[in-house]
Amino acid sequence: MMTISNEKFTAQKDRRKKIRVVIQIIILLTVLAICITALFTLKAYHPYTSQNANVSGDKGFVALAYFGVERIGNQNIIGVGRLYEHLQALRDLGYVTVTQDDVLNYYQTGKDLPEKSLFLIFEDGRRDTAIFSQKVLEDLNFKATMLTYPEKFEKKDTKFLMPEELKELEKSTFWEMGTNGYRLAFINVFDRYDNYLGELDPLKHARVASYLGRKYNHYLMDYIRDEYGIPKESYNRMKERISYDYEAVRDIYTKSIGYVPGMYILMHSNTGSFGNNDKVSAVNESWIKTLFKMNFNREGFSFNQRNSSLYDLTRMQPQAYWYTNHLLMRIKYDINQDLEFVKGDLNKQKAWETLKGALEIQEETMILTSLPKDKGLLRLKNSNDFEDLKLSVRMKGNKLGLQKVYLRADESLNRFLSVYILNNVLYVTEKNGGAEKELFKLNLDKYDGKEKLSIPEDKKAAEMRELETFVKYADSAETAKVYAERLKDKNMENAPTVTDGAGEYIPDLSVHAEGDRMLSLSLKKNRISIMIDGEDAVIDLPVSEPKAGAVYLETAWGGYGWSQRNLADDVYDGVFEKLMITENTGAEKEKILFDSRLQGFDAVKFKVRQLWESLINWFIVKL
Repeated sequence: MMTISNEKFTAQKDRRKKIRVVIQIIILLTVLAICITALFTLKAYHPYTSQNANVSGDKGFVALAYFGVERIGNQNIIGVGRLYEHLQALRDLGYVTVTQDDVLNYYQTGKDLPEKSLFLIFEDGRRDTAIFSQKVLEDLNFKATMLTYPEKFEKKDTKFLMPEELKELEKSTFWEMGTNGYRLAFINVFDRYDNYLGELDPLKHARVASYLGRKYNHYLMDYIRDEYGIPKESYNRMKERISYDYEAVRDIYTKSIGYVPGMYILMHSNTGSFGNNDKVSAVNESWIKTLFKMNFNREGFSFNQRNSSLYDLTRMQPQAYWYTNHLLMRIKYDINQDLEFVKGDLNKQKAWETLKGALEIQEETMILTSLPKDKGLLRLKNSNDFEDLKLSVRMKGNKLGLQKVYLRADESLNRFLSVYILNNVLYVTEKNGGAEKELFKLNLDKYDGKEKLSIPEDKKAAEMRELETFVKYADSAETAKVYAERLKDKNMENAPTVTDGAGEYIPDLSVHAEGDRMLSLSLKKNRISIMIDGEDAVIDLPVSEPKAGAVYLETAWGGYGWSQRNLADDVYDGVFEKLMITENTGAEKEKILFDSRLQGFDAVKFKVRQLWESLINWFIVKL
């Protein structure tokens, strides 16, 4: 009996092993297919023609610059799926890509561009950008400019494209070359406590970035200065320093790819000139006009017309967390023309009336994009008689901004009960004809149990991180020893805590801060209870006597927020996932008033697709 049992166990184990091997082979073949598709170009770019683009009059062009592209993406680097959605929407609107020569002819010979022209840029020269965006460009017949730092060629940094790869990209016909300049570096850097850090390369900057303010400069923008703002270099030394980098650009590109790219982006300019100092600007201007045919000198605004200069062009840098309508909303107000927003699931759209902004529904998710410096507003149709109800929704918009649910609301929103999250704070308010009244407020950082940090503690942490960085990247053992001694002394210092009476450090909310909150509420007569992420936030909060009314959803821009890059984005995407509203009768099975969740086979397919994507991503990361 024991032998038979062992044999059966062994057979089952072998069978499971075979199944596991088959699954692994299938996944590996899928990953291989993805890589082959991404790495090998099977199509050629076809320039626009009069058949696919209307060329009539001066309509200018839109310039978009993406930092980089990854398979999945994060809050800083866009995923290939989101990139495809952005560019597909523009193609559907009739946009075609224009080349550097098209832009030059537009300014120099007066040749008109297509009515809907897109100049597409990818910055920083990342290898993954080329891999993942190539197929997108092929599918949409778009052409783009790849920018690189030639310093990376010398260091042979594997994250970045090398000259031979740039030549292959050009051969594919979907790419042109451009440059961000020789390197990325920062000067005249201070942390948020006004400690002078001086000059930082990208590695040092990355280690201390969370403690920096906006007080710093790109290395081509100014004299190198001391902590008092006094130049540490003469005019001739400044000129030599800046000229060295332009000479390196000229020499390295000429040697490695045979020519200097015609398009340049002067990093962190946005000044209207070519630097923060007149003499620095003059040096930059001389070199830019000697080496390059065009320069993007501004960021934040996408639209260029003939009243611009070829050396003072502007680009918009779409953020990785922007949904498609966010991009379209920004472009619409840049070009000052109407355009059609994407809608997604048209059947689910029928349940809602869009009063302001733009609504897209993807699978189980509703994305409500606000107007610039304004709001987005939806009304659930046929909800005027809603009174006692339960509502659950996952709010996944960024922390900086407003995601709001109106309950029992009248048509003019002069009477309502509302529950919302604004800049990571939960509010309950109501209005009965007069001013909106706050009933409840909860800081969600404190709700999460986030430890209070005092200002002195944060200052000490900043200074220790900075000293650790200077030790790690010191030019010599002797310099490292000096910084190590300072670090030892700093570590011995006592920083008063909040409990000791020191002021609390409250960080500014970042524009990139990702939000994700599960909100559940139960409204019954004159009481409301709310749960956040499965935990009670408030129980039986008294509200006004019930009056039937409608359900509205609102989103709004939450202010410019914190960004070292000084982003001026005034559009917000409220993200409402798995929104479900039911009657609150106490019955065993309550009537569903609205449900955005997928049902039946659609839900199964969606879950399987998510699981499959997760498996592929896991293998890509582990391989």
